[in-house]
Amino acid sequence: MTQIPEDAIKCLDKGFVRLVDSMGGDDAIVQAARVSYGKGTSKVSQDRGLIRYLMRHRHSTPFEMVEFKFHCKMPIFVARQWVRHRTANINEYSLRYSEARDEFYYPDPDHIEFQSALNKQGRGGEVPAELKQKVQDYFKEISERSFAIYSELNEAGVARELARSILPVNLYTEWYWKNDLHNLLHFIGLRSDSHAQYEIRVFSDAMAESVKAVAPFAWEAYQDYVVKGMRFSRVEQSLLERTLPDRVIDDINEDVAYQLTATLHHNKPREDADLYPLYQKQGGSDSEADFKLKWDSGEIEIGNVRELREFKEKLLSLK
Repeated sequence: MTQIPEDAIKCLDKGFVRLVDSMGGDDAIVQAARVSYGKGTSKVSQDRGLIRYLMRHRHSTPFEMVEFKFHCKMPIFVARQWVRHRTANINEYSLRYSEARDEFYYPDPDHIEFQSALNKQGRGGEVPAELKQKVQDYFKEISERSFAIYSELNEAGVARELARSILPVNLYTEWYWKNDLHNLLHFIGLRSDSHAQYEIRVFSDAMAESVKAVAPFAWEAYQDYVVKGMRFSRVEQSLLERTLPDRVIDDINEDVAYQLTATLHHNKPREDADLYPLYQKQGGSDSEADFKLKWDSGEIEIGNVRELREFKEKLLSLK
Protein backbone atom coordinates (compact mmCIF):
# COMPACT_ATOMS: atom_id res chain seq x y z
CA MET A 1 0.00 0.00 0.00
CA THR A 2 1.32 3.47 -0.86
CA GLN A 3 2.10 5.65 2.13
CA ILE A 4 -0.37 8.37 3.08
CA PRO A 5 1.34 11.82 3.00
CA GLU A 6 2.06 13.32 6.41
CA ASP A 7 0.01 16.45 5.70
CA ALA A 8 -3.05 14.48 4.51
CA ILE A 9 -6.26 13.56 6.34
CA LYS A 10 -6.82 9.79 6.21
CA CYS A 11 -10.19 8.74 4.77
CA LEU A 12 -11.61 5.20 4.81
CA ASP A 13 -9.03 2.41 4.99
CA LYS A 14 -6.50 3.58 2.38
CA GLY A 15 -7.70 6.97 1.10
CA PHE A 16 -6.85 10.55 1.98
CA VAL A 17 -7.47 14.22 1.24
CA ARG A 18 -4.53 16.63 1.13
CA LEU A 19 -4.71 20.38 0.52
CA VAL A 20 -1.97 21.01 -2.03
CA ASP A 21 -2.54 24.72 -2.53
CA SER A 22 -5.06 27.50 -2.05
CA MET A 23 -5.47 30.99 -3.45
CA GLY A 24 -7.05 33.70 -1.33
CA GLY A 25 -9.25 33.53 1.73
CA ASP A 26 -11.73 35.77 3.50
CA ASP A 27 -9.68 38.80 2.44
CA ALA A 28 -10.00 37.86 -1.24
CA ILE A 29 -13.79 37.65 -0.90
CA VAL A 30 -13.92 41.13 0.62
CA GLN A 31 -11.53 42.54 -1.96
CA ALA A 32 -13.62 41.16 -4.83
CA ALA A 33 -16.82 42.53 -3.32
CA ARG A 34 -15.27 45.98 -2.91
CA VAL A 35 -13.49 46.00 -6.25
CA SER A 36 -14.40 49.64 -6.92
CA TYR A 37 -12.33 50.67 -3.90
CA GLY A 38 -9.34 48.52 -4.77
CA LYS A 39 -8.90 47.41 -1.15
CA GLY A 40 -10.81 45.59 1.52
CA THR A 41 -12.17 47.05 4.72
CA SER A 42 -9.92 48.13 7.55
CA LYS A 43 -11.58 46.18 10.37
CA VAL A 44 -11.95 42.43 10.77
CA SER A 45 -15.49 42.93 12.07
CA GLN A 46 -16.40 44.80 8.88
CA ASP A 47 -14.95 42.01 6.74
CA ARG A 48 -16.97 39.43 8.65
CA GLY A 49 -20.14 41.51 8.34
CA LEU A 50 -19.68 41.93 4.58
CA ILE A 51 -19.06 38.22 4.04
CA ARG A 52 -22.17 37.37 6.02
CA TYR A 53 -24.17 39.87 3.96
CA LEU A 54 -22.91 38.33 0.71
CA MET A 55 -23.79 34.82 1.87
CA ARG A 56 -27.18 35.88 3.23
CA HIS A 57 -28.16 37.51 -0.05
CA ARG A 58 -26.62 34.76 -2.21
CA HIS A 59 -24.06 37.00 -3.92
CA SER A 60 -21.85 34.09 -4.97
CA THR A 61 -19.32 35.69 -7.34
CA PRO A 62 -16.90 37.01 -4.65
CA PHE A 63 -16.68 33.49 -3.18
CA GLU A 64 -15.52 32.20 -6.58
CA MET A 65 -12.32 34.24 -6.19
CA VAL A 66 -11.00 31.77 -3.60
CA GLU A 67 -9.65 28.48 -4.93
CA PHE A 68 -8.55 25.17 -3.41
CA LYS A 69 -6.44 22.42 -4.96
CA PHE A 70 -6.67 18.99 -3.34
CA HIS A 71 -4.81 15.74 -3.85
CA CYS A 72 -7.31 12.97 -3.15
CA LYS A 73 -7.27 9.19 -3.10
CA MET A 74 -10.60 7.38 -3.07
CA PRO A 75 -12.34 4.22 -4.36
CA ILE A 76 -13.51 4.50 -7.96
CA PHE A 77 -17.19 4.25 -6.99
CA VAL A 78 -16.71 7.30 -4.72
CA ALA A 79 -14.95 9.17 -7.52
CA ARG A 80 -17.91 8.52 -9.82
CA GLN A 81 -20.24 10.17 -7.33
CA TRP A 82 -17.74 12.97 -6.77
CA VAL A 83 -17.31 13.82 -10.45
CA ARG A 84 -21.02 14.52 -10.82
CA HIS A 85 -20.15 17.96 -9.40
CA ARG A 86 -19.10 19.37 -12.76
CA THR A 87 -17.51 22.58 -11.54
CA ALA A 88 -13.89 21.55 -10.95
CA ASN A 89 -10.66 21.00 -12.84
CA ILE A 90 -9.59 17.37 -12.46
CA ASN A 91 -6.55 15.31 -13.39
CA GLU A 92 -6.94 11.63 -12.48
CA TYR A 93 -4.46 8.76 -12.27
CA SER A 94 -4.71 7.03 -15.66
CA LEU A 95 -4.96 3.26 -15.97
CA ARG A 96 -4.32 3.61 -19.71
CA TYR A 97 -0.78 4.88 -19.10
CA SER A 98 0.01 3.41 -15.69
CA GLU A 99 -0.54 0.03 -14.09
CA ALA A 100 -3.16 -0.34 -11.38
CA ARG A 101 -2.00 -0.71 -7.81
CA ASP A 102 -3.22 -3.54 -5.61
CA GLU A 103 -5.27 -1.26 -3.36
CA PHE A 104 -8.94 -1.92 -2.75
CA TYR A 105 -11.53 -0.55 -0.37
CA TYR A 106 -12.88 -3.05 2.16
CA PRO A 107 -15.83 -1.71 4.18
CA ASP A 108 -15.67 -1.61 7.94
CA PRO A 109 -18.23 -3.94 9.58
CA ASP A 110 -19.89 -0.92 11.25
CA HIS A 111 -20.85 0.42 7.81
CA ILE A 112 -22.26 -2.78 6.35
CA GLU A 113 -26.03 -2.38 6.58
CA PHE A 114 -29.19 -3.51 4.82
CA GLN A 115 -30.82 -1.58 1.99
CA SER A 116 -33.07 1.11 3.47
CA ALA A 117 -36.78 0.44 3.07
CA LEU A 118 -37.48 4.18 2.91
CA ASN A 119 -34.52 5.51 0.93
CA LYS A 120 -33.89 3.80 -2.40
CA GLN A 121 -30.29 5.03 -2.51
CA GLY A 122 -29.41 4.57 1.15
CA ARG A 123 -28.77 1.97 3.79
CA GLY A 124 -30.17 1.31 7.23
CA GLY A 125 -30.70 -1.63 9.50
CA GLU A 126 -28.30 -3.82 11.46
CA VAL A 127 -26.80 -6.76 9.55
CA PRO A 128 -26.00 -10.01 11.42
CA ALA A 129 -22.31 -10.60 12.12
CA GLU A 130 -22.26 -13.71 9.92
CA LEU A 131 -23.53 -11.77 6.89
CA LYS A 132 -21.10 -8.91 7.57
CA GLN A 133 -18.24 -11.39 7.47
CA LYS A 134 -19.55 -12.83 4.21
CA VAL A 135 -19.68 -9.33 2.67
CA GLN A 136 -16.08 -8.68 3.67
CA ASP A 137 -14.98 -12.07 2.35
CA TYR A 138 -16.68 -11.41 -1.01
CA PHE A 139 -15.06 -7.98 -1.28
CA LYS A 140 -11.65 -9.49 -0.67
CA GLU A 141 -12.22 -12.50 -2.94
CA ILE A 142 -13.40 -10.45 -5.92
CA SER A 143 -10.67 -7.84 -5.44
CA GLU A 144 -7.84 -10.36 -5.23
CA ARG A 145 -9.13 -12.51 -8.09
CA SER A 146 -9.74 -9.58 -10.44
CA PHE A 147 -6.31 -8.11 -9.72
CA ALA A 148 -4.66 -11.48 -10.37
CA ILE A 149 -6.42 -11.69 -13.76
CA TYR A 150 -5.52 -8.07 -14.52
CA SER A 151 -1.84 -8.77 -13.72
CA GLU A 152 -1.92 -11.88 -15.91
CA LEU A 153 -3.30 -9.90 -18.85
CA ASN A 154 -0.68 -7.19 -18.33
CA GLU A 155 2.13 -9.72 -18.35
CA ALA A 156 0.70 -11.23 -21.54
CA GLY A 157 0.96 -7.81 -23.18
CA VAL A 158 -2.75 -7.02 -23.42
CA ALA A 159 -3.30 -3.25 -23.67
CA ARG A 160 -3.71 -1.65 -20.26
CA GLU A 161 -6.66 0.42 -21.48
CA LEU A 162 -8.54 -2.85 -22.04
CA ALA A 163 -7.21 -4.91 -19.14
CA ARG A 164 -8.28 -2.22 -16.64
CA SER A 165 -11.95 -2.86 -17.40
CA ILE A 166 -11.85 -6.12 -15.47
CA LEU A 167 -11.10 -4.32 -12.20
CA PRO A 168 -13.97 -3.61 -9.74
CA VAL A 169 -15.03 -0.12 -8.64
CA ASN A 170 -13.69 -0.56 -5.09
CA LEU A 171 -10.18 -0.11 -6.57
CA TYR A 172 -8.53 3.09 -5.33
CA THR A 173 -7.80 5.92 -7.72
CA GLU A 174 -6.19 9.33 -7.21
CA TRP A 175 -6.69 12.79 -8.64
CA TYR A 176 -5.95 16.45 -8.26
CA TRP A 177 -9.16 18.42 -7.79
CA LYS A 178 -9.22 22.24 -8.09
CA ASN A 179 -12.40 24.16 -7.32
CA ASP A 180 -13.54 27.62 -6.23
CA LEU A 181 -14.98 28.22 -2.78
CA HIS A 182 -18.57 28.84 -3.91
CA ASN A 183 -18.83 25.47 -5.65
CA LEU A 184 -16.77 23.70 -3.01
CA LEU A 185 -19.21 24.84 -0.31
CA HIS A 186 -22.08 23.54 -2.45
CA PHE A 187 -20.28 20.19 -2.74
CA ILE A 188 -19.70 20.00 1.01
CA GLY A 189 -23.27 21.02 1.76
CA LEU A 190 -24.55 18.05 -0.24
CA ARG A 191 -21.89 15.44 0.49
CA SER A 192 -21.40 16.12 4.20
CA ASP A 193 -25.14 15.89 4.75
CA SER A 194 -26.30 12.95 6.89
CA HIS A 195 -28.22 11.57 3.90
CA ALA A 196 -25.10 11.34 1.71
CA GLN A 197 -23.33 8.01 1.29
CA TYR A 198 -20.89 7.40 4.13
CA GLU A 199 -17.94 6.67 1.85
CA ILE A 200 -18.05 10.09 0.16
CA ARG A 201 -19.07 11.92 3.32
CA VAL A 202 -15.74 11.25 5.01
CA PHE A 203 -13.89 12.88 2.10
CA SER A 204 -16.23 15.87 2.10
CA ASP A 205 -15.73 16.30 5.86
CA ALA A 206 -11.97 16.24 5.35
CA MET A 207 -12.16 18.95 2.67
CA ALA A 208 -14.32 21.03 5.00
CA GLU A 209 -11.42 21.20 7.46
CA SER A 210 -9.37 23.07 4.85
CA VAL A 211 -12.19 25.52 4.17
CA LYS A 212 -12.52 26.26 7.90
CA ALA A 213 -8.80 27.04 8.10
CA VAL A 214 -8.48 29.12 4.91
CA ALA A 215 -11.76 31.07 5.00
CA PRO A 216 -13.22 30.88 8.52
CA PHE A 217 -15.69 33.79 8.09
CA ALA A 218 -17.05 32.31 4.87
CA TRP A 219 -17.39 28.90 6.53
CA GLU A 220 -19.21 30.43 9.50
CA ALA A 221 -21.60 32.32 7.20
CA TYR A 222 -22.27 29.19 5.12
CA GLN A 223 -23.16 27.22 8.21
CA ASP A 224 -25.42 29.97 9.56
CA TYR A 225 -27.32 30.83 6.38
CA VAL A 226 -27.22 27.70 4.23
CA VAL A 227 -26.62 24.58 6.31
CA LYS A 228 -28.46 25.62 9.48
CA GLY A 229 -30.55 28.40 7.99
CA MET A 230 -34.15 28.09 6.85
CA ARG A 231 -36.00 29.47 3.84
CA PHE A 232 -39.78 29.65 3.50
CA SER A 233 -41.72 29.08 0.30
CA ARG A 234 -44.53 31.44 -0.68
CA VAL A 235 -47.08 28.89 0.60
CA GLU A 236 -45.27 28.49 3.92
CA GLN A 237 -44.95 32.24 4.35
CA SER A 238 -48.67 32.76 3.73
CA LEU A 239 -49.45 30.19 6.43
CA LEU A 240 -47.28 32.09 8.89
CA GLU A 241 -48.94 35.37 7.95
CA ARG A 242 -52.39 33.91 8.59
CA THR A 243 -51.71 31.96 11.77
CA LEU A 244 -48.85 33.68 13.62
CA PRO A 245 -50.37 35.99 16.29
CA ASP A 246 -49.30 39.65 16.14
CA ARG A 247 -48.32 39.51 19.81
CA VAL A 248 -45.67 36.89 19.02
CA ILE A 249 -44.23 39.05 16.22
CA ASP A 250 -44.28 42.08 18.53
CA ASP A 251 -42.40 40.13 21.24
CA ILE A 252 -39.71 39.09 18.78
CA ASN A 253 -39.45 42.62 17.41
CA GLU A 254 -38.98 43.88 20.95
CA ASP A 255 -36.05 41.48 21.40
CA VAL A 256 -34.59 42.69 18.10
CA ALA A 257 -34.85 46.31 19.27
CA TYR A 258 -32.80 45.46 22.37
CA GLN A 259 -30.20 43.58 20.29
CA LEU A 260 -29.93 46.47 17.86
CA THR A 261 -29.41 48.92 20.71
CA ALA A 262 -26.77 46.71 22.32
CA THR A 263 -24.98 46.20 19.00
CA LEU A 264 -24.95 49.90 18.11
CA HIS A 265 -23.71 50.73 21.61
CA HIS A 266 -21.02 48.08 21.32
CA ASN A 267 -19.84 49.44 17.97
CA LYS A 268 -19.94 53.07 19.15
CA PRO A 269 -20.38 53.51 22.93
CA ARG A 270 -23.08 55.99 24.02
CA GLU A 271 -23.68 57.90 27.22
CA ASP A 272 -26.16 56.24 29.60
CA ALA A 273 -28.68 59.01 28.99
CA ASP A 274 -28.62 58.30 25.24
CA LEU A 275 -29.36 54.57 25.46
CA TYR A 276 -33.13 54.70 25.98
CA PRO A 277 -33.69 57.17 23.09
CA LEU A 278 -31.49 54.94 20.92
CA TYR A 279 -33.63 51.95 21.89
CA GLN A 280 -36.80 53.84 20.98
CA LYS A 281 -35.34 54.67 17.57
CA GLN A 282 -34.99 50.93 16.95
CA GLY A 283 -38.72 50.45 17.49
CA GLY A 284 -38.63 49.52 21.18
CA SER A 285 -41.83 50.12 23.13
CA ASP A 286 -40.91 49.28 26.75
CA SER A 287 -41.06 52.00 29.39
CA GLU A 288 -37.79 53.57 30.44
CA ALA A 289 -37.95 51.75 33.79
CA ASP A 290 -38.46 48.36 32.09
CA PHE A 291 -35.71 49.15 29.61
CA LYS A 292 -33.24 49.91 32.39
CA LEU A 293 -34.16 46.69 34.20
CA LYS A 294 -33.53 44.55 31.12
CA TRP A 295 -30.44 46.51 30.10
CA ASP A 296 -28.82 46.13 33.51
CA SER A 297 -29.36 42.36 33.42
CA GLY A 298 -26.42 42.08 31.01
CA GLU A 299 -28.15 39.27 29.09
CA ILE A 300 -28.72 41.12 25.81
CA GLU A 301 -26.76 39.60 22.94
CA ILE A 302 -25.13 41.65 20.20
CA GLY A 303 -25.30 40.81 16.51
CA ASN A 304 -24.92 42.38 13.09
CA VAL A 305 -26.82 45.66 12.63
CA ARG A 306 -27.69 45.10 8.98
CA GLU A 307 -28.75 41.52 9.63
CA LEU A 308 -30.94 42.47 12.58
CA ARG A 309 -32.65 45.24 10.60
CA GLU A 310 -33.33 42.87 7.71
CA PHE A 311 -34.82 40.40 10.16
CA LYS A 312 -37.02 43.14 11.59
CA GLU A 313 -38.33 43.96 8.11
CA LYS A 314 -39.16 40.29 7.51
CA LEU A 315 -41.04 40.08 10.80
CA LEU A 316 -43.08 43.21 10.07
CA SER A 317 -44.00 41.80 6.63
CA LEU A 318 -45.74 38.90 8.40
CA LYS A 319 -48.22 41.20 10.18
